[in-house]
Amino acid sequence: MMKTLIFYSLFVFTLILSSCNTNKVSQTKDEVKMELSNKEKVVALLNSFNTGDQTPISYINPTKYIQHNLAVGDGLAGFGEVMKNAPEGGFTTNVVRAFQDGDYVFAHTEYDFFGPKAAFDVFRFEDGKIVEHWDNLTEVTPPNPSGRTQFDGVTDVTDKEKTTANKKVVETLMNEVFLNGKMDNLATLINPTKYIQHNSGVADGLDGLGAALKYFAENNMVMKYTKVHKIFGEGNFVLTMSEGNFGKAPGDFVAYYDLFRLENGQIVEHWDVIQPIPPKSEWKNQNGKF
Repeated sequence: MMKTLIFYSLFVFTLILSSCNTNKVSQTKDEVKMELSNKEKVVALLNSFNTGDQTPISYINPTKYIQHNLAVGDGLAGFGEVMKNAPEGGFTTNVVRAFQDGDYVFAHTEYDFFGPKAAFDVFRFEDGKIVEHWDNLTEVTPPNPSGRTQFDGVTDVTDKEKTTANKKVVETLMNEVFLNGKMDNLATLINPTKYIQHNSGVADGLDGLGAALKYFAENNMVMKYTKVHKIFGEGNFVLTMSEGNFGKAPGDFVAYYDLFRLENGQIVEHWDVIQPIPPKSEWKNQNGKF
């Protein structure tokens, strides 16, 4: 708890300092040379949960920080309140994968955040500062029927020149298969012999996906996508943010975050986080989940 209180005190101090220095833009040549990328800033910010380093808090715009985690208050004050109420020992993070798409950075993260969590975080930047944040979190589960965890698998970013094409493949999958139920192109969009699945209840391959869908149908359960809100990508990785229903029919309202890895124009690996969307009466900010 002492570590958390120290971090919170440093957070408040840095917030005040950042507000006072907003207009100070002079930099030495060495500082310019060492300026971090937006992706590096996000990784440093998430890792600051482990280190207590207050410097990465300065990467957040102190006067414009829009929060879409509905359990957290808006702005830096909401972020500070979470830190203030951290459990004994504070929080820990492990950034497994991180990617950048224009002004957006998205990360696949393992948290100890009021218990072990698997998560995706998305940050939007303006002028080098974080101004908006979305996330999706779920409990860490045992390995799936194929022995895969929610975190293992390929991490290297390749094929950056194929980012646009890979995003198009995933967009087609979401629109044709998940939104409209058209299965004609499924074996073209997903490599049927190489498809690796990290969903905790689904086995590898198209057979594993088919078995999961059969189980849902036989047990009066739904897994329905109703809208795709955002698609981000860097090279061979593409993340989608969607909403829909999940669970016993008609199913709870949920947010789906799906991360896909592609090879040669086909999807070969998949991770996801599904999180219920609470009723509006429980929201701690009014920015919406998406």
